Amino acid sequence: MPGLMDVLSAALGGDVHHQLGQQIGADSQTTGLAIQAALPMLLSGLNRNASQPGGAASLLGALQRDHDGSLLDNLGGLLGGSIGGRASNGEAIVGHVLGDRQESAHEVVASASGLNAGQAAQIMTAIAPIVMSALGRMQRSQGLDANGLTSMLQSEHSTAAQSQPDLMGLASKLFGNNEGAGDLMKGIGSLLGGR
Repeated sequence: MPGLMDVLSAALGGDVHHQLGQQIGADSQTTGLAIQAALPMLLSGLNRNASQPGGAASLLGALQRDHDGSLLDNLGGLLGGSIGGRASNGEAIVGHVLGDRQESAHEVVASASGLNAGQAAQIMTAIAPIVMSALGRMQRSQGLDANGLTSMLQSEHSTAAQSQPDLMGLASKLFGNNEGAGDLMKGIGSLLGGR
């Protein structure tokens, strides 16, 4: 059974890179790099939120109420702006998932991709509803309760940490503690040095 990141990688392919790139004024390759950097930030934020008291139940409620997975069947409509208010939900989702780490996450995505922070913010806003939709579809298909959702997110986090150690390491610093910002900026420098 494919994991969350597998589902998202399939959903966020070349067409999405092209469409999003046109919207933010970037080429497909740069947009793809930004998406690859944004996903670990969102996954880490979701994992952190689900691990907090009441967090998983709150996330489960949001998935059951607003994210049934149907969005994945009409990404062209979402990105083209024809799905009503759903596209605007991205800002609210990012705000909730990333909390006070939002600007730092935008900086990581910008640094990893070569975009500016404003473009990185647009990318995260655009893909956040897609991430929630994929998570909602998995929750339904596997019949996950709040505990199951937490376990699944922790497992996805561990898997992503093995496949993308640099980005997940930055994400862990970002969401791990309040003093992580200095280390985070050093990490971004070493990430760029390795590009």
